[in-house]
Amino acid sequence: MRSLVIDEPGKTHIAEVPVPTAGPGEVLLRTRIVGMCGTDLSTFRGKNPLVTYPRTPGHEIAATIEALGEGVPGHFQPGQNVTLSPYTNCGQCSSCKRGRTNACQSNQTLGVQREGAMAEFFVAPWQKLYIAEGLSLRELSIVEPLSVGFHAAARGRVVTHDTVAVIGAGVVGLGAVAASAHRGAKTISIDLDDRKLAVAQAAGAAHVINSSTQNVHEELLKLTGGLGPDVIIEAVGTPATFRMAVDEVAFTGRVVYIGYAKEPVAYETRLFVMKEIDILGSRNALDEFGTVIEALQGGRFPVDAIISSVVPLDEAGAALQAWSDNPGAFTKVQISFD
Repeated sequence: MRSLVIDEPGKTHIAEVPVPTAGPGEVLLRTRIVGMCGTDLSTFRGKNPLVTYPRTPGHEIAATIEALGEGVPGHFQPGQNVTLSPYTNCGQCSSCKRGRTNACQSNQTLGVQREGAMAEFFVAPWQKLYIAEGLSLRELSIVEPLSVGFHAAARGRVVTHDTVAVIGAGVVGLGAVAASAHRGAKTISIDLDDRKLAVAQAAGAAHVINSSTQNVHEELLKLTGGLGPDVIIEAVGTPATFRMAVDEVAFTGRVVYIGYAKEPVAYETRLFVMKEIDILGSRNALDEFGTVIEALQGGRFPVDAIISSVVPLDEAGAALQAWSDNPGAFTKVQISFD
């Protein structure tokens, strides 16, 4: 079978590798669509500290069950379309013991710390699979990144009376927008790109701010009666946006960081104390997969609007290079195996 391999930063090739076999408790999956995310781009650029090379990427997956290993429950059958959680957990670390397996100290995400799904076939434990009746392959392939945004809203304890500002309108940021709106909050999307902001409105943002043409501070004060947002979710990962979240959040508000900056961030730390703010990290997703599937089944997310490009496996390396050369031009790149 064929598989995409990132050999080293900036270099890829299509490899011929053996088709894996499903062992006990495992399912052999035929890959249909894999979405590429910012983590894959960082791996291609050599800026992902969690990756060793060579690496097959891919953890945003739509697949079809091909064969079942021994001991797989009967409600899984060949021919079913599924998505899956790409994370592992050890069950022994402090995170796992607290039930927060998404932040397992020994987590290995598909395509990051271990080989991913950017191959014609791969195997996974049946416990990681989600059957989602009625969802298209495109919808199945965006469940995971949307779940990351939904988890951030859960970490921020977003409730109906909150005003939430989400910095960044990539797919994860759009997931945070959709989740916050789904929870009944007044949601504001902040980005540099009017096209992405239009998608954010379709995803549930009541207001949008273009930070390249508008004064974010002034606009947020207007929209919040001079108080600032109750919750700010940062989904970009730059020092400037990390500081913006702390600067703009309301007194006793909550700041949630999804991405992480690639360099140290200098803060005015008195704001932590003066505002008595909660600063929260958000990693991966927990039980949000089911919630996202329900939202997609209800037609509450503009799936087609976020997909910038769909290319075959043979063009995956070129797509990564194009994305790296012009990141602002893409929201979601998908690799189709059909």
